Amino acid sequence: MTGKELEKLLKEVRDGKKSVPEAFEILKSFPYTDLGFARIDHHREIRTGYPEIVYCAGKTMDQVREIFRVMAEKENNVIGTRATPKMFEGVKSICPEASYYMEAGIISVQKKKPEISATNIAVITAGTSDIPVAEEAAVTAELLGNKVIRIYDAGVAGIHRLVDKLPEIRSCRVVIVIAGMEGALASVVGGLVDKPVIAVPTSVGYGANFGGISALLAMLTSCSAGVTVVNIDNGFGAGFSASMINRMK
Repeated sequence: MTGKELEKLLKEVRDGKKSVPEAFEILKSFPYTDLGFARIDHHREIRTGYPEIVYCAGKTMDQVREIFRVMAEKENNVIGTRATPKMFEGVKSICPEASYYMEAGIISVQKKKPEISATNIAVITAGTSDIPVAEEAAVTAELLGNKVIRIYDAGVAGIHRLVDKLPEIRSCRVVIVIAGMEGALASVVGGLVDKPVIAVPTSVGYGANFGGISALLAMLTSCSAGVTVVNIDNGFGAGFSASMINRMK
């Protein structure tokens, strides 16, 4: 439930369009529903502007399906990250309108269309192997109501591939840069644009990459001002943060 929806309900009670018992029925599980294995936070959209988002990894298919059922019944848009095709099959069996973004590993149920932001988010990858993390970021941002420009495989080994796209990148309000190996691309982009850059280190790389540690440390020690870093492979965190920046008034 959004703040506007809650305000509308209270006005309907005040104006006699809804009775107190009817309003109570709507609000009785507010602010959360206790499922035993999870407590679904229906109050989050009022506090943060976004409904609770489900991290599916580590959950059983039955748990994911039940969480989606409860949230969808409340007419919330539901996003599940790090979801498997099998989890999607379970959700689809109770929510026929559910969609699955294979490369991003995201399940989405849209009960209401988000307002689309007038400005764009750029998602840039250093290499093709970084695309799954990039898609998690891009799809998250799109489902939250943002337009996304994708620029993939534009790393420092062939920097001309990035330079060609600078006019598009500079037209965006916020830039997400996703890179493994040595993670240099975030510093390069940060030195070329006047927009906030959210850097995502990935676990892509050979042994000395240490599963993304080398890219993480390179991004954290960037000499380019305005570069902020999220956790290794955390495309969702980057997409969510970029959305918050892009939708600020």
